[in-house]
Amino acid sequence: MTLSLPRSINLAAIVGAVAWTTASFGAAIIPAPAAAASSQPYYTAELAQPAAERTVVAGGVAWNCTGTTCIAPKGNSRPMRVCRELQREHGAIAGFTAKGEALADDKLAKCNR
Repeated sequence: MTLSLPRSINLAAIVGAVAWTTASFGAAIIPAPAAAASSQPYYTAELAQPAAERTVVAGGVAWNCTGTTCIAPKGNSRPMRVCRELQREHGAIAGFTAKGEALADDKLAKCNR
């Protein structure tokens, strides 16, 4: 079956109008959770002692430390590995959270070994 359009209809103009409408209005109604999520740190660590350096890369992520609090975006490693590598860089970890969930006491002890 063949679709035939009258000569007066410009198919390119129709396609262009549909693309413009989709780009203009589609972006306005699609939520942007990634932008909101990126403003919050994925990892938060409380160190037993103030950090010696303000920034450090540990566990494949860049940490920003102020005093005893360090924050970082999400990385590719498991939270335990990230915790252990941060511990190697900054010493004992008093508390560690990933995506708002604190490591259990037994896992925090393992992180500090």
